[in-house]
Amino acid sequence: MTPAAPFGPYEFQLVLLRRMADHQPGLVEEALRELDATRTEMREANKRWQARAHARPSASGEFERYRQALGEPEARHPVRGDSEAWSWPVPLWPELRFTVLVGPRRAVWSRSLTRAPGAAAPDLRTADDLRPWRCTIDEVWRAFREVEAREGVSPALARLDFTLADGGRGAAEFAWGLLQRQVPPLGGRAATPWA
Repeated sequence: MTPAAPFGPYEFQLVLLRRMADHQPGLVEEALRELDATRTEMREANKRWQARAHARPSASGEFERYRQALGEPEARHPVRGDSEAWSWPVPLWPELRFTVLVGPRRAVWSRSLTRAPGAAAPDLRTADDLRPWRCTIDEVWRAFREVEAREGVSPALARLDFTLADGGRGAAEFAWGLLQRQVPPLGGRAATPWA
């Protein structure tokens, strides 16, 4: 792939997978097979995405990157005040949408995978319900009590600490808003062995 090669939804999915590869290499390998892509292509797409990120100094630069890669959104709707949510389908996850919350002057306030309108959300009650790639950060936020966000390592990574229905503490990491794994909560151990 050359820098001048097209960068569209296919390449953007590889960027999403690159961030997830550190957490769920097995699921990423399956997704790469589904896309008929290699790990080298995934790394190259991410490299090109990062180069574009550093080449756009304006406030609207990040938003324009998403729009250039993904085209016109499937949906746009006002959120609160002067912000809008722009959503695009992601073929790897048909039940999800890549959603960018855009503020004044097209500044990007957040970007994450969200549940598509009309798609059934998982029933989240216990730590066992928190399986990789099964739920979004918004769904975990709504399902549990005393939810607190930890500082993320990058805009694409986030962590939540929360209280489960049985009173135990849980914590989870998300890449692009999609659950990757459970982690030890602050001052404790992870609730399940697969974390």
